[in-house]
Amino acid sequence: MPGPMEGVKVVEMGVWVAGPSCAAILCDWGADVIKIEPPNGDPFRGLFASALGAAAPVNPPFEIDNRGKRSVALNLEQPEANAIARQLIEQADVFVTNMRPRVVERYGLSYDEVRRINPRIIYAQLTGQGPDGPDANRASYDIGGFWSRAGVGASLTPPGGPIPQQRGGMGDHMTGMSAAGAIAAALFHRERTGEGQRVAASLVRTGVYMMGWDYALEMRIGARTVPYDRFHAPNPIINCFQCADGRWIWLLLLQGDRHWPDLLRALGREDMRGDERWSDITRRRQNAESLVHELDREFAKKTMAEWGPVLDAHNVWWAPVNTISDALQDPAIRNAGAFVEVEGPDGPVPMVNSPADFYGTPAAPRGMPPELGQHTEEVLLELGYDWDGIIALKEGGAIP
Repeated sequence: MPGPMEGVKVVEMGVWVAGPSCAAILCDWGADVIKIEPPNGDPFRGLFASALGAAAPVNPPFEIDNRGKRSVALNLEQPEANAIARQLIEQADVFVTNMRPRVVERYGLSYDEVRRINPRIIYAQLTGQGPDGPDANRASYDIGGFWSRAGVGASLTPPGGPIPQQRGGMGDHMTGMSAAGAIAAALFHRERTGEGQRVAASLVRTGVYMMGWDYALEMRIGARTVPYDRFHAPNPIINCFQCADGRWIWLLLLQGDRHWPDLLRALGREDMRGDERWSDITRRRQNAESLVHELDREFAKKTMAEWGPVLDAHNVWWAPVNTISDALQDPAIRNAGAFVEVEGPDGPVPMVNSPADFYGTPAAPRGMPPELGQHTEEVLLELGYDWDGIIALKEGGAIP
């Protein structure tokens, strides 16, 4: 399927996750993405095997963020390879990089230099702390800029508890989505004006935006938010409860006074309505711990499969607390299009889908990720090189 980005040419000079994930979304949406890699490849290619401590036949995390692209391996330290990169950029609509600014500057590929090559280029920079300030070249990863520095991890840690570990790619993928949206907006602006521009997204900005309510409360009214556990929730019926089978459900009763009677009917505990400790949302907040203990005893009487129809029948809003294994089998998640099959050399490969649908211009992944340098010769031939020239580049070390 072509997708809404059909005809858009993207050159990616990215490693690890944030930049490649942005380019992968554009690729899913139909763009032709050329991934420039060093001769030894994007280091993310080998991370999965090193984490396992053994050789791995596939690298599923790398696949998600690099499927459908074409890989060109270039030794950018060599002038001939640098010239190839410039040729690719000259013909591109978008340049995506999450290399630190000092690296792209060393290769002569800063925004000012790239704009001279191609004034219509959309130049997208993904960084840890932003591309222009004193920390522009500070090493980050998402566990540094997003999880740690932006306050995400600490905001999820109840007092006295250890800060939880971040799962891989959380901040990177959110930053990649933000950058893909910025690129789409910049392309739209270019269609109207003919003007290219630089756009940027950072792990820190993404983390702060994600925690925006907490930041807004402290900035506007000086209210410092304090993480809490389930026994001290401000609204104890927006909370999780364990069922008889060990599964957890999360109640979604945001309008506490509206939903309180429905919950009591579903539990068969209308006697609790007369208890002054829990008579309205303020008292339920003040007596949250006793209420959570009481509700724990009730939910422990049935399995999640038994509670679901009862809660639905009484208009009690809830959601299952899924593990990844649970979610893979959840029909609601499958119906939402969260998973997709990508055609591989030995048949369809199940993968996570990118997070947006287009009903007028349906999009889908274009294929499996490339091997390192798989398309180097193909792309060089498209640029006008002949085989003698390609062999000379190999002999000179410009390409592997």
